[in-house]
Amino acid sequence: MKPNFDLNNKVAVITGGGGALGGCIAQSLSQSGVKIVILDLTQESAQKTVDTIKKDGGSAIGFAANVLSEKSIGAISKEIIKRWGRVDILLNAAGGNMPGATIAVDQTIFDLSMHDFKKVTELNLNGSVIPSLIFGKIMADQKSGSIINYSSMSVDRVITRVVGYSASKAGIENFTRWMAVEMALKFGPGVRVNAIAPGFFVGNQNRRLLLNEDGSYTERGDTIIRNTPMKRFGEAQELNGAIHFLCSDAAQFITGVVLPIDGGFSAFSGV
Repeated sequence: MKPNFDLNNKVAVITGGGGALGGCIAQSLSQSGVKIVILDLTQESAQKTVDTIKKDGGSAIGFAANVLSEKSIGAISKEIIKRWGRVDILLNAAGGNMPGATIAVDQTIFDLSMHDFKKVTELNLNGSVIPSLIFGKIMADQKSGSIINYSSMSVDRVITRVVGYSASKAGIENFTRWMAVEMALKFGPGVRVNAIAPGFFVGNQNRRLLLNEDGSYTERGDTIIRNTPMKRFGEAQELNGAIHFLCSDAAQFITGVVLPIDGGFSAFSGV
């Protein structure tokens, strides 16, 4: 039997959809006939992605949203239901880091700012948990839906410097498995919860960390490439196929997994 990858007329909510990775998957899903809801911190940022999708003939709406506010996400969920009647896909792409939760080359763990550590943990962990609970309840009532969280290479091994980000993404993987089991046991097999673990993709947040102004690799960038068997950084669109698969009925017996998309980084021992 041919696997069913069809996503036409599904409704997808994408947190952080105004960013590079979130915006890229939004456009890709739209081209497969998915109705897109972009959530981002500002209406302006969300609207940029919405306008791009509409220009290409897709259907999209955008909201300024605080992923740490149950009130904010709850109100938006009601607007989505009023407009499209359902939510089939949730991509928790919102996240980030802060300087105080990162250990600089000339610092030690004892220079960690607990204030920034808490902020990073709240954004990356709670900022996925809250949308998962609110939109997950809609999916539970529908008896169908797919939630995809964003993990990181920094979970299974120590990626130096990013201590706060690493801890929060480790929490994401645990929550992904926990919610996957909870949804399947108590609401049936139609609601699935998985995660992707992107390798190293150059974006606005990490560009200066990985690349020099002339495009050559920094010392950190060079170390990453040496430990990536494919010997390059990823491109944003290279996440899209895996996400399409996990959203579709072709993956209907897959839940609670974390899928690396990393050019072999997680498989390589470095020797």
